[in-house]
Amino acid sequence: MTNQKQGSLVCVGTGMRMAGQITPIAQSYIESFDVVVAAIPNIFTRKWIMDVSKEYICLNSYYEDMKIDGKDRRDTYRRMADTILMEMRSGKRVCAAFYGHPGIFACISHMAIADAVAEGYSAHMEPGISALDCLVADLGIDPGSRGMQSMEATQFLIYHRLIDPTALLILWQPGIAGELALKKLETNEEYLQVLVNKLARTYTLEHEVILYEAATDPLEKTRIDKIRLGDLPHMQLKQITTLVIPPAKALERDQSIIDQLNAIAAQRGQVQQAA
Repeated sequence: MTNQKQGSLVCVGTGMRMAGQITPIAQSYIESFDVVVAAIPNIFTRKWIMDVSKEYICLNSYYEDMKIDGKDRRDTYRRMADTILMEMRSGKRVCAAFYGHPGIFACISHMAIADAVAEGYSAHMEPGISALDCLVADLGIDPGSRGMQSMEATQFLIYHRLIDPTALLILWQPGIAGELALKKLETNEEYLQVLVNKLARTYTLEHEVILYEAATDPLEKTRIDKIRLGDLPHMQLKQITTLVIPPAKALERDQSIIDQLNAIAAQRGQVQQAA
């Protein structure tokens, strides 16, 4: 029987708005584990973690790495994951905290957990409240009513993706769309125009879209700006801005499938009567 290595890792989320959005189990890990390693942009959340944790290591300064020639976001994320793993390998119970959900647009947590498990350590992730959860609540959207597609904006740009105009489309991080060098956390009008041009293959430029930003503290307002798709390049976007594109077409019934289902139902009804 293989002995479990000393040291462990759990990745938790603090929610988008910490007050009331952090789960009890995430809070218990933050308060009880030996060290909390975190990349949290909100200063109020960082202050709270510093106050309640036994030891706190902030990863935010690591983003300065991107100013170094030859380094990009992937190098920064790898260094963050390595810092988490270094603490775990020293025998500590490590809680890695991320805003929102720790597994959504958070490659650091996935890298750290995969490496920890491969090395024989106990490591897992706890779910958190993500920007998508806030979006659904703030916009009053039910993804189950028409279906939903979701993808990162640059990924949508540079790959062939099939868009269903009868469903909701969510493009994450349009504020850094087209930034292939992974050196900046912003985009420009030219890149956004390329994004609009590709979307125009499916939607008209008059189609109403929504720029959404979840509020991250009690003093901040949720951003819900409804604009024409064609106006997107001229709008101010942040890294946290999400582009929400409502359905542009009605659902079309597939009558041949409906007929097959009705035939099966009728046949089963006859069998049940015969039995």
